[in-house]
Amino acid sequence: MAGEKQKALKKLQAARFALHEANLYLDSHPTCAEGLRYFREKQAQCEKVTAAFEEKYGPLTAAASKAEESFEWAMGAFPWERGES
Repeated sequence: MAGEKQKALKKLQAARFALHEANLYLDSHPTCAEGLRYFREKQAQCEKVTAAFEEKYGPLTAAASKAEESFEWAMGAFPWERGES
């Protein structure tokens, strides 16, 4: 499972990197329609990958916790307790 989770994290990192790069491009080219289209595409991809990861492994941040009964962010072991970094 650790290998599967690492693959999912790498996919998420790649999606977030592409989104951030598109953001930086648009900072200097704010009227570029193709750049904006690419940004929106990467934004949707990032949201999809994040949702899939969180559904399978839990929230990535405390703000992403959606549990009604308990604060799932604090449930279970933290990454440093599981040997992850």
